[in-house]
Parts: sequence; C-alpha cells; structure tokens
Amino acid sequence: MSVPAALVPALVSALVALAVSAALPVLARPVLFRLGVIDLPGERSSHTRPTVRGLGLTIGAGFLAGWASALATGAASDGVGLALCIVAGATAAAVVGWTEDLRGLSIGSRAALQLAVGLGGTLAILLVTGKGLWWLPFGALAVAAYINVANFMDGVNGISGLHGVAVGLLYAAAGAVTGHAWLVAAGVLIAASFAGFLPWNILRGAMFMGDVGSYLLGAGIALTGVAAFLAEVRLEYVFSPVLIYLADTFTTLLRRAAAGKRWYASHREHVYQRLTDNGLSHVQVALLVTAASVATGLAGFYAVTAPPAGSLVAQVGAAAVVIAYLTSPLWLRVRLAR
Repeated sequence: MSVPAALVPALVSALVALAVSAALPVLARPVLFRLGVIDLPGERSSHTRPTVRGLGLTIGAGFLAGWASALATGAASDGVGLALCIVAGATAAAVVGWTEDLRGLSIGSRAALQLAVGLGGTLAILLVTGKGLWWLPFGALAVAAYINVANFMDGVNGISGLHGVAVGLLYAAAGAVTGHAWLVAAGVLIAASFAGFLPWNILRGAMFMGDVGSYLLGAGIALTGVAAFLAEVRLEYVFSPVLIYLADTFTTLLRRAAAGKRWYASHREHVYQRLTDNGLSHVQVALLVTAASVATGLAGFYAVTAPPAGSLVAQVGAAAVVIAYLTSPLWLRVRLAR
C-alpha cells in the first residue's frame, strides 16, 4: 500500500491509540494507588508531593491497540516486519520500565536489560532489512542510550508527552516525504499514544507515566529511528528531531563527569531542570523544550532538500537553536536579576 493510500488507516489507528491512552488512566490510577506505585519527591524530582506513577501502562495499551489496528488495516503493509520489530522492542522496554516502577532494579541490571532490548531490536531490524551485522553494536547502543535519555528528561509535567507528539509527527512527516508508509504509521502512533495521556499529566499534574512510559518513549523513538536509518531514510530526518534531548543529556553528563560527580546518580542539573529552578513553570519548560526540538527538526528537513548554501544555513540554524537552549538558564538568570 502506498503512502497516500495508507494515510486513512494510519489516522484511524492513531485515533484508536489516542482514545485508549486517554481513557484508561481513569481506571488505572486507583489500581496503581492501591498497589503503592507512588512517586515520592527526591533529588531528581521537580514535584513536591507524592504522585501516582506507572500510568505509562495506559500509553503502552494505546500504542499496542493502535498498532493492532494499523497492521490489521494495512497501514504499514510496506514494512510489516519493521513495524513488528518496533512494537516488540518498545514493549520489551516498557516491561523493564514497569519492573523498575514496581519494585526497582539495580543499576547493573537496568543497564543490561536496556542493552538487551537494543541488541534484540536492532538484530531483528537488521534481519528484516538485510543490512550487515556490523551495524548491531551501533544500533544497540543507540537504543539503550535513548531509553536513558528519555528517562533522564522525564522530570517535569508534560515534557515527555510533548516530546512523543513532536518527534512522532516529525517522523510521520519524514515517512510521507520519503514514501515509507510504515514510518508514517510508526510516527502517528507514537504521537497519538502520548497525546492521549498528556492532558492527565500536563493539566492536572496528578499522574506520572513513570519509567514504563519513559522507557516506552525512548525505545519507541530509537527503534523507529534505527529502522528508518537502516531503511535508507536520510539521517537528518532521524537525528534532528531528537537533537535537543541528546544535547541536554550528554552535556549535563559530561559536565558532571568533569566535576568528578557520579554521572548516573540522581540530580537536578539538566538544562530543563535549571530552567524550573530559575522560575519557569513546568508547562513553560515543556513547551520551550518542544519548540526547540521542532525547530531543529524542521531545520533538518530543510537541509535535506535545500541547495548546498541553504543546507549550510539550516545546519547553522540548528546549531544556534541548540546553543541558545543549552545557555538559556544563564541568560534567563541574568534577565531575572535585572
């Protein structure tokens, strides 16, 4: 099925995902409360009261329901194998996250399981695409790393939900432009699944997706990106939408390592956390991070099709957005001090 023909079933599947992930939190919250799946304020937290976490289960339910519809209606008929790799890998990551939410995992166990998800997912994608196995370590590390990136960045209300919506829609657009219906389906289902839960988190602030949700987000985006890259979608389409998340996480970890701190320990030193410390609300920070991600994503899109001079301008523009974001706590502090 071509991309135009697959758009209608993909959108219908997205509506299924949206409806399920939006409706289920009402039923799941009291159950999780009774199970004691509660997030307590800590060193990494930006909230001040105990809150039910683990509601990423409902996002996962929406994600699976949407994919069931997409596969049944042929929305991803040009890449069923890739779709199954993404679904299986993201589900496995969500199971690891749920285990962490429910009873906790040691750092070593968590890292090993994340790497196992990356290895399994990448190997399956390589077998489907017929690419060389020498890509396996790169894909595995990329998936495991982005699971952690999404988890580290899930610290204020709305930030993960908006990230899923923004990156999902940009990936869907990339699929439409490059003629990959499966990528359109993957993108809109990521976007719809996280959009359904977003109002419960960004407006009420009384429900958290927890590690099950952030692991699902990280693995879903990373596996989609790895699959797209190995299906010969241009790197700009894959990399530019996640550039802000990567820049925030890795500059923070490098800064902590340079200061002799344990990079993996809980902290509140990410750019987005420092912005809340400087007085911005959760919603303002989430919107700022998302706007920056959309800007770098659109710059990447333009760089693909522009003439050399325009491509250079787009790359410089994306770099300027990243620098402006990374330095935003500094100039915001100066502005507030005036």
